[in-house]
Amino acid sequence: MNFPMSGGPKVLVLYIRLAACYAAISLVTCLCSSPAYALSEIKREELPAPTTPSTDDETSSPGNTIPMPDPVGTPPSTSQPAAPDAAEPDKSPDGGSNRPRVDPEAPLPEVVYDLGRLPEPVRRMHDLIIEACKSGDIEKLRPLIGKGDSMTQLSLADIDGDAIAFLKGLSGDPDGQEILAILEEVLSAGYVHVDAGTPQELYVWPYFFALPLDKLDAKQRVELFKIVTAGDFDDMKQFGAYIFYRVGITPAGQWTFFVAGD
Repeated sequence: MNFPMSGGPKVLVLYIRLAACYAAISLVTCLCSSPAYALSEIKREELPAPTTPSTDDETSSPGNTIPMPDPVGTPPSTSQPAAPDAAEPDKSPDGGSNRPRVDPEAPLPEVVYDLGRLPEPVRRMHDLIIEACKSGDIEKLRPLIGKGDSMTQLSLADIDGDAIAFLKGLSGDPDGQEILAILEEVLSAGYVHVDAGTPQELYVWPYFFALPLDKLDAKQRVELFKIVTAGDFDDMKQFGAYIFYRVGITPAGQWTFFVAGD
Protein backbone atom coordinates (compact mmCIF):
# COMPACT_ATOMS: atom_id res chain seq x y z
CA MET A 1 0.00 0.00 0.00
CA ASN A 2 1.50 3.42 -1.05
CA PHE A 3 0.85 6.56 1.01
CA PRO A 4 1.43 10.14 -0.33
CA MET A 5 4.26 11.89 1.50
CA SER A 6 2.76 15.44 1.25
CA GLY A 7 0.19 17.25 3.34
CA GLY A 8 2.09 18.25 6.48
CA PRO A 9 2.86 16.65 9.80
CA LYS A 10 -0.74 15.92 10.75
CA VAL A 11 -1.35 14.12 7.53
CA LEU A 12 1.89 12.14 7.99
CA VAL A 13 0.82 11.04 11.46
CA LEU A 14 -2.53 9.97 10.06
CA TYR A 15 -0.81 7.97 7.33
CA ILE A 16 1.44 6.27 9.89
CA ARG A 17 -1.58 5.19 11.96
CA LEU A 18 -3.34 3.91 8.87
CA ALA A 19 -0.23 1.93 7.92
CA ALA A 20 -0.10 0.38 11.37
CA CYS A 21 -3.75 -0.63 11.13
CA TYR A 22 -3.16 -2.11 7.70
CA ALA A 23 -0.24 -4.16 8.99
CA ALA A 24 -2.31 -5.52 11.88
CA ILE A 25 -5.15 -6.48 9.55
CA SER A 26 -2.70 -8.27 7.23
CA LEU A 27 -1.26 -10.30 10.14
CA VAL A 28 -4.71 -11.40 11.30
CA THR A 29 -5.65 -12.39 7.76
CA CYS A 30 -2.48 -14.47 7.41
CA LEU A 31 -3.08 -16.29 10.68
CA CYS A 32 -6.68 -17.05 9.78
CA SER A 33 -5.64 -18.64 6.49
CA SER A 34 -3.45 -21.34 8.27
CA PRO A 35 -4.93 -24.90 8.63
CA ALA A 36 -6.65 -25.66 11.97
CA TYR A 37 -6.03 -28.76 14.13
CA ALA A 38 -8.57 -30.51 16.31
CA LEU A 39 -7.71 -30.64 19.98
CA SER A 40 -7.45 -34.42 19.94
CA GLU A 41 -4.96 -34.27 17.04
CA ILE A 42 -2.77 -31.80 18.82
CA LYS A 43 -2.71 -33.95 21.90
CA ARG A 44 -1.78 -37.01 19.89
CA GLU A 45 1.13 -35.22 18.31
CA GLU A 46 2.37 -33.91 21.63
CA LEU A 47 2.14 -37.19 23.55
CA PRO A 48 5.07 -39.59 23.20
CA ALA A 49 4.41 -42.84 21.38
CA PRO A 50 3.35 -45.64 23.76
CA THR A 51 5.98 -48.22 24.52
CA THR A 52 5.28 -51.94 24.99
CA PRO A 53 7.19 -53.47 27.86
CA SER A 54 9.58 -56.15 26.68
CA THR A 55 9.60 -59.72 27.90
CA ASP A 56 12.82 -58.99 29.74
CA ASP A 57 11.14 -56.18 31.67
CA GLU A 58 8.29 -58.47 32.71
CA THR A 59 10.70 -61.15 33.77
CA SER A 60 12.89 -58.79 35.71
CA SER A 61 9.95 -57.15 37.52
CA PRO A 62 7.84 -59.96 38.96
CA GLY A 63 6.22 -57.60 41.41
CA ASN A 64 4.51 -55.74 38.56
CA THR A 65 2.91 -58.79 36.95
CA ILE A 66 -0.32 -60.55 37.91
CA PRO A 67 -0.13 -64.36 37.89
CA MET A 68 -2.80 -66.00 35.73
CA PRO A 69 -4.96 -68.79 37.19
CA ASP A 70 -4.62 -72.31 35.86
CA PRO A 71 -7.09 -73.23 33.08
CA VAL A 72 -10.35 -74.73 34.27
CA GLY A 73 -10.06 -78.47 34.68
CA THR A 74 -6.25 -78.53 34.72
CA PRO A 75 -4.95 -80.39 37.75
CA PRO A 76 -2.45 -78.61 39.99
CA SER A 77 1.17 -79.14 39.12
CA THR A 78 1.67 -81.07 42.34
CA SER A 79 -0.83 -83.78 41.38
CA GLN A 80 0.54 -87.23 40.69
CA PRO A 81 -0.58 -89.47 37.78
CA ALA A 82 -2.78 -92.38 38.67
CA ALA A 83 -1.02 -95.65 39.19
CA PRO A 84 -1.22 -97.96 36.17
CA ASP A 85 -2.90 -100.66 38.20
CA ALA A 86 -5.55 -98.30 39.61
CA ALA A 87 -8.06 -99.21 36.91
CA GLU A 88 -11.72 -99.34 37.78
CA PRO A 89 -12.72 -102.86 38.77
CA ASP A 90 -15.00 -104.90 36.57
CA LYS A 91 -18.58 -104.15 37.54
CA SER A 92 -20.35 -106.71 35.37
CA PRO A 93 -22.97 -108.70 37.28
CA ASP A 94 -21.27 -112.05 36.70
CA GLY A 95 -17.81 -110.87 37.74
CA GLY A 96 -16.56 -110.41 34.19
CA SER A 97 -17.18 -113.94 32.85
CA ASN A 98 -18.84 -112.41 29.79
CA ARG A 99 -15.61 -110.66 28.75
CA PRO A 100 -13.43 -112.11 25.99
CA ARG A 101 -11.10 -114.79 27.39
CA VAL A 102 -7.97 -114.50 25.29
CA ASP A 103 -4.61 -115.35 26.81
CA PRO A 104 -1.93 -115.54 24.10
CA GLU A 105 0.40 -117.33 26.52
CA ALA A 106 -2.08 -120.04 27.53
CA PRO A 107 -2.69 -123.25 25.55
CA LEU A 108 -5.56 -122.95 23.09
CA PRO A 109 -8.83 -124.23 24.58
CA GLU A 110 -10.55 -127.16 22.98
CA VAL A 111 -13.18 -126.20 20.42
CA VAL A 112 -16.18 -128.52 20.78
CA TYR A 113 -18.99 -129.08 18.27
CA ASP A 114 -20.56 -132.18 19.78
CA LEU A 115 -23.63 -131.11 21.76
CA GLY A 116 -23.75 -134.61 23.25
CA ARG A 117 -20.78 -133.65 25.42
CA LEU A 118 -22.80 -130.95 27.17
CA PRO A 119 -24.28 -131.60 30.62
CA GLU A 120 -28.00 -132.28 30.27
CA PRO A 121 -29.12 -128.94 31.82
CA VAL A 122 -26.84 -127.03 29.45
CA ARG A 123 -28.02 -129.02 26.43
CA ARG A 124 -31.66 -128.43 27.38
CA MET A 125 -31.24 -124.66 27.70
CA HIS A 126 -29.28 -124.55 24.44
CA ASP A 127 -32.05 -126.40 22.59
CA LEU A 128 -34.83 -124.27 24.11
CA ILE A 129 -33.12 -121.07 22.96
CA ILE A 130 -32.61 -122.47 19.45
CA GLU A 131 -36.28 -123.53 19.33
CA ALA A 132 -37.40 -120.03 20.33
CA CYS A 133 -35.18 -118.47 17.68
CA LYS A 134 -36.51 -120.76 14.93
CA SER A 135 -40.10 -119.86 15.86
CA GLY A 136 -39.54 -116.23 14.84
CA ASP A 137 -41.42 -115.09 17.97
CA ILE A 138 -39.07 -113.22 20.28
CA GLU A 139 -41.61 -113.47 23.12
CA LYS A 140 -40.68 -117.13 23.43
CA LEU A 141 -37.33 -116.01 24.91
CA ARG A 142 -39.05 -114.33 27.87
CA PRO A 143 -39.34 -117.40 30.15
CA LEU A 144 -35.77 -118.39 29.30
CA ILE A 145 -34.38 -114.95 30.18
CA GLY A 146 -36.06 -115.02 33.57
CA LYS A 147 -36.37 -112.22 36.12
CA GLY A 148 -34.60 -110.67 39.09
CA ASP A 149 -31.11 -111.73 40.09
CA SER A 150 -31.17 -114.78 37.84
CA MET A 151 -32.17 -112.80 34.74
CA THR A 152 -29.98 -113.23 31.66
CA GLN A 153 -27.57 -110.33 31.20
CA LEU A 154 -28.38 -108.65 27.87
CA SER A 155 -26.00 -105.70 28.03
CA LEU A 156 -22.64 -104.82 29.55
CA ALA A 157 -24.44 -101.87 31.12
CA ASP A 158 -27.67 -101.84 33.09
CA ILE A 159 -30.86 -101.81 31.04
CA ASP A 160 -34.10 -100.09 31.90
CA GLY A 161 -37.49 -101.48 31.12
CA ASP A 162 -38.61 -104.73 29.57
CA ALA A 163 -35.97 -107.25 28.43
CA ILE A 164 -37.82 -108.25 25.25
CA ALA A 165 -38.35 -104.60 24.31
CA PHE A 166 -34.62 -104.08 24.81
CA LEU A 167 -33.79 -106.98 22.47
CA LYS A 168 -36.19 -105.61 19.85
CA GLY A 169 -34.36 -102.31 20.12
CA LEU A 170 -31.10 -104.08 19.27
CA SER A 171 -32.62 -105.67 16.18
CA GLY A 172 -32.67 -104.04 12.77
CA ASP A 173 -36.35 -104.93 12.38
CA PRO A 174 -39.25 -104.01 14.67
CA ASP A 175 -40.12 -107.61 15.60
CA GLY A 176 -36.66 -108.65 16.75
CA GLN A 177 -36.19 -111.37 14.15
CA GLU A 178 -32.71 -110.19 13.19
CA ILE A 179 -31.50 -110.57 16.77
CA LEU A 180 -33.11 -114.04 16.85
CA ALA A 181 -31.13 -114.98 13.74
CA ILE A 182 -27.90 -113.76 15.34
CA LEU A 183 -28.61 -115.69 18.53
CA GLU A 184 -29.34 -118.88 16.59
CA GLU A 185 -26.18 -118.50 14.49
CA VAL A 186 -24.04 -117.95 17.60
CA LEU A 187 -25.44 -121.10 19.26
CA SER A 188 -24.87 -123.10 16.07
CA ALA A 189 -21.12 -122.49 16.23
CA GLY A 190 -18.64 -124.52 18.24
CA TYR A 191 -18.29 -123.80 21.95
CA VAL A 192 -15.65 -123.78 24.69
CA HIS A 193 -15.78 -124.98 28.28
CA VAL A 194 -14.08 -122.38 30.50
CA ASP A 195 -13.13 -122.21 34.20
CA ALA A 196 -13.97 -125.85 34.77
CA GLY A 197 -14.28 -126.81 38.44
CA THR A 198 -14.69 -123.18 39.63
CA PRO A 199 -17.76 -121.10 40.54
CA GLN A 200 -17.25 -119.28 37.22
CA GLU A 201 -17.52 -122.46 35.13
CA LEU A 202 -19.31 -121.80 31.85
CA TYR A 203 -20.07 -123.16 28.42
CA VAL A 204 -19.67 -120.30 25.95
CA TRP A 205 -20.68 -119.88 22.31
CA PRO A 206 -19.09 -119.10 19.90
CA TYR A 207 -15.63 -120.49 20.61
CA PHE A 208 -14.01 -117.33 19.18
CA PHE A 209 -14.72 -115.93 22.65
CA ALA A 210 -11.60 -117.68 23.95
CA LEU A 211 -9.31 -117.92 20.92
CA PRO A 212 -6.80 -115.36 19.68
CA LEU A 213 -8.07 -114.17 16.31
CA ASP A 214 -4.63 -114.45 14.73
CA LYS A 215 -4.62 -118.17 15.58
CA LEU A 216 -7.77 -118.96 13.60
CA ASP A 217 -7.20 -121.26 10.64
CA ALA A 218 -8.95 -120.92 7.26
CA LYS A 219 -11.85 -123.19 8.25
CA GLN A 220 -12.43 -121.29 11.48
CA ARG A 221 -12.39 -117.93 9.69
CA VAL A 222 -15.14 -119.22 7.39
CA GLU A 223 -17.16 -120.11 10.51
CA LEU A 224 -16.48 -116.66 11.93
CA PHE A 225 -17.71 -114.96 8.74
CA LYS A 226 -21.07 -116.65 9.23
CA ILE A 227 -21.49 -114.35 12.23
CA VAL A 228 -19.51 -111.18 11.41
CA THR A 229 -18.31 -109.41 8.28
CA ALA A 230 -14.71 -109.16 7.11
CA GLY A 231 -14.75 -105.51 8.16
CA ASP A 232 -15.87 -106.51 11.66
CA PHE A 233 -13.06 -109.06 11.74
CA ASP A 234 -10.48 -106.39 10.90
CA ASP A 235 -11.80 -104.17 13.68
CA MET A 236 -11.69 -107.04 16.15
CA LYS A 237 -8.10 -107.85 15.21
CA GLN A 238 -7.15 -104.30 16.12
CA PHE A 239 -8.91 -104.71 19.45
CA GLY A 240 -7.33 -108.11 19.96
CA ALA A 241 -10.38 -110.29 20.63
CA TYR A 242 -13.80 -111.36 19.40
CA ILE A 243 -16.27 -108.84 20.81
CA PHE A 244 -19.50 -109.65 18.94
CA TYR A 245 -22.45 -111.49 20.51
CA ARG A 246 -21.74 -114.47 22.74
CA VAL A 247 -23.81 -116.73 24.97
CA GLY A 248 -22.91 -118.22 28.33
CA ILE A 249 -24.70 -121.08 30.10
CA THR A 250 -23.76 -122.48 33.50
CA PRO A 251 -23.43 -126.26 34.16
CA ALA A 252 -26.76 -126.01 35.99
CA GLY A 253 -28.45 -124.75 32.82
CA GLN A 254 -28.82 -121.07 33.69
CA TRP A 255 -28.55 -118.74 30.70
CA THR A 256 -26.22 -116.14 32.17
CA PHE A 257 -25.55 -113.74 29.29
CA PHE A 258 -26.17 -112.77 25.70
CA VAL A 259 -24.04 -109.70 25.13
CA ALA A 260 -21.79 -107.94 22.66
CA GLY A 261 -18.96 -105.50 23.27
CA ASP A 262 -15.74 -105.40 25.21
